[in-house]
Amino acid sequence: MKIVIDRIEGDIAVCEIDGKRFVNLPVALFENASERDIYLLTRDDSAREESLNKAQSLFDKLKKK
Repeated sequence: MKIVIDRIEGDIAVCEIDGKRFVNLPVALFENASERDIYLLTRDDSAREESLNKAQSLFDKLKKK
């Protein structure tokens, strides 16, 4: 997903998503945000799997008590 910061209005970044639509996002989501900055958003499956495994491990520890 391609996100382009169209403009910044106070603490809101008005962003164009994939050249099709606009959404307002907190400017704090973007480090040193400037107009026309481009971000590519991707899913990190390995980080997701790691997070799920950690949560399951914690849950399993709670069940043992």
